[in-house]
Amino acid sequence: MIPSSLVVLAQVSPAVEKLTDAITNGLSLGALYALLALGFVIIFKASQVVNFAHGAIAAIGAYFTVYFVTVLNVPGRWLPGLPEGVRWGVSALFAIAATAALGLVIERVTLRPMVGKPLFSVAIVTIGLDIVVRGVTNDYISTNPRPLGDPWGIGVFVAGPINMAHTEIATIAVTLVALGLVALFFRSRYGVAMRATAFDQEAAMAQGISVGRIFAMAWAIGAALAALAGIFASLFPRGAAGVTQNVTAFFAFRAFPAIIVGGLDSIPGAVAGGFIIGLAESFGGAYLVGATWSFLGSGFAGVVPYLVMMVFLLVRPYGLFGTAEIRRV
Repeated sequence: MIPSSLVVLAQVSPAVEKLTDAITNGLSLGALYALLALGFVIIFKASQVVNFAHGAIAAIGAYFTVYFVTVLNVPGRWLPGLPEGVRWGVSALFAIAATAALGLVIERVTLRPMVGKPLFSVAIVTIGLDIVVRGVTNDYISTNPRPLGDPWGIGVFVAGPINMAHTEIATIAVTLVALGLVALFFRSRYGVAMRATAFDQEAAMAQGISVGRIFAMAWAIGAALAALAGIFASLFPRGAAGVTQNVTAFFAFRAFPAIIVGGLDSIPGAVAGGFIIGLAESFGGAYLVGATWSFLGSGFAGVVPYLVMMVFLLVRPYGLFGTAEIRRV
């Protein structure tokens, strides 16, 4: 005879499984948004540049990973005995470093000459950069998806009601490590200099801080975080086919609601906003898309983050942790 408690558990398990799926999916999605938002905010906070090329940088970071893993086979060609996971991780680090170097080049060549120019002009320059970088990346990606050769594949971890892809677990774990490293950086000498520059550039220069070097460092860190997010956004289940034309770049623009919710100039807000938007999108897909709410359409989950963003713009336009500005009109 089956105990009644097990019968009750069996009856509620679909609802519990749906809830846990929404939470785990939201956390992994929020981790990606947090990485993207954090990179965007670091660049804006340090240099006051609204970087519309952030998505293109994320896409080229993912393509660099494909290139280092499947084409150059670095470091596998020199150390063939390395385990697959270690080999792929080192290749991904090479790709992130290459993207950070690209961020340095972009800042030095195209944005350093724009210092002191109107912010609108600088924003237009980043839009042009987005078009150029995406165009070049799309030519290299070609029309076929480019798999990243990751060691997780489509493996899934199952434990009771919890059902998570191995890549989702890796996304959350890597994001936590990256957030920890960023927190440690801001406690370092260069991190304090960056915070001082963000607070007052003229005062920072008076203290002997090289503002140009801080700008370059901010772009390198922002590009590296964008690349990290682009890599995991191109893996199963987000991008099951791998890196494809424009998809990874446009995925990054889905992090803009997280930036608004957290605050455009707040680093903790970028992290909080990323997880809030990720959970909102996941719960919207789990509970607002289906037979009961069929009139909303199957793609309504993608609209939820922007609805949350609109509410914040009406109620708290500077975000949860952003700096409130009062202007006379």
